[in-house]
Amino acid sequence: MKKPVMHANAPGSSRRTVLAALLALPAGGGGRSASAQSDSWAALRRPGSFALIRHALAPGTNDPSGFRLDDCATQRNLSAEGRAQAVRIGELFRANGIAAADVHSSQWCRCLETATLMKLGETRQQPLLNSFFQDRTRETRQIEALRQWIEQLDLARPTVFVTHQVVVTALSQIFPGSGEIVVMQRATDRRLSVQGRLPTA
Repeated sequence: MKKPVMHANAPGSSRRTVLAALLALPAGGGGRSASAQSDSWAALRRPGSFALIRHALAPGTNDPSGFRLDDCATQRNLSAEGRAQAVRIGELFRANGIAAADVHSSQWCRCLETATLMKLGETRQQPLLNSFFQDRTRETRQIEALRQWIEQLDLARPTVFVTHQVVVTALSQIFPGSGEIVVMQRATDRRLSVQGRLPTA
């Protein structure tokens, strides 16, 4: 059984939210205020929202020629820093009132490991979150299918998608950093809009 979601109005939650927002700021503040961070987390706690997360730090670009999804040794994987970042992302969710979520992930090992290390719940593999970096001809059809899937998804609970830069950018028009959280909202007319950005590097 999945752990219950912590309520946003639980005692001390506001203090924890602000503290976690400060912890999430990049060195020097990055020009992003604690208030903006808090607003983004508040948006993510609302029904109808979901988090698009680019997998944690995996040095390099693309994957080696001939990589296979069923063999992590053939792929570009998380570094030790990336694994620590994935753990920290999960801690940020919990510090901001989200102790459990519906987690969907690309089938790439670096995404699945990020999702697992976050410890927010069982990870479900979703091929529509897979990368199309090496085959851009798939983008239009895949993103349309992904949008249709999101339209039908139950977003009553906190929901997380762990995916790749190309997928995050296609849905949000944002180029995310490694491990960055882009908060999205599905409106009643099913349109998607960006509610905030939460860098975690």
